[in-house]
Amino acid sequence: MVSVNDFVEKLSLKVISSSTQEHINIKSAELNRPGIQFTGYYEYFAYERPQVIGKVEMAYLDSLDDAERRRRLEEFFSYPIPCVVICRGMQPPKEMLDLARERDIPIYGTDWVTTRFFVNAISYLSIALAPHSTMHGVLLDVYGLGVLLTGESGVGKSEAALELVKRGHQLVADDVVDIKKVNENTLIGESPEAIRHFMEIRGIGIIDIRRMYGIGAVLSDKAIDLVIHLELWKESKTYDRLGLTDSYTDIMGVSVPEIVLPVRPGRNLAVVIEVAARNQGLKRLGYSAAGELDRRLKDMAKRQ
Repeated sequence: MVSVNDFVEKLSLKVISSSTQEHINIKSAELNRPGIQFTGYYEYFAYERPQVIGKVEMAYLDSLDDAERRRRLEEFFSYPIPCVVICRGMQPPKEMLDLARERDIPIYGTDWVTTRFFVNAISYLSIALAPHSTMHGVLLDVYGLGVLLTGESGVGKSEAALELVKRGHQLVADDVVDIKKVNENTLIGESPEAIRHFMEIRGIGIIDIRRMYGIGAVLSDKAIDLVIHLELWKESKTYDRLGLTDSYTDIMGVSVPEIVLPVRPGRNLAVVIEVAARNQGLKRLGYSAAGELDRRLKDMAKRQ
């Protein structure tokens, strides 16, 4: 289900004929052009998709006489269509408006050409209809990478995020991160609208990052490229000191690189997180500092 207001706003649509429904029953990020249906072929009709009418479909309807056009449209509107979108700023024939009102099916218009609307609509629906989940954490853009800070409450996630914002990085979400799986390998995180741009700092309370540091200090959403799990330093635990082995965590079926970062007094978490983000960026380009050091040591051993 997609909100009518969100659908109209995000795709810059004009409401030609409204509906009594507040949500549109769209189940997949696919569209249908009903040109072949207007000719009478209904053996295969993807009626569950938004129906997009372009120049070809409208020219065919205009070529029919009034009685035949109404008969074709009556058959078309007998299916539970979620909505109709008319491109190129064209206006629907009177028969289409009458039948849409009878069936309570909304009709929208756009000035975009059909191809451009297809691209924008599929992109929007892929995100709007993506499976989603909620996580406790802080999401930031650090050197272009989406870094998700996780850990127990009070470990210092928000304080580290605040220091990163002061150093020029961007906040996406604090405390609650809404995550959408837009494809098999990509997770997009954003903040719930009610708490967007706000951050909680213990001892101070709620602060507004956008008003305090400017619009450049916040982002609306970001792909998650790295998870950094903060935990209080445990003397009995052995932490990775070389980084030869990559670790991953599973989020909604997607494997995301993960680093466990121990926290103790005196550590500058913001600097360490920056280094982790830069290092991950190099790994994505195919370079591993730990792997390079391992190679040099092996070469030296061979020569000796």
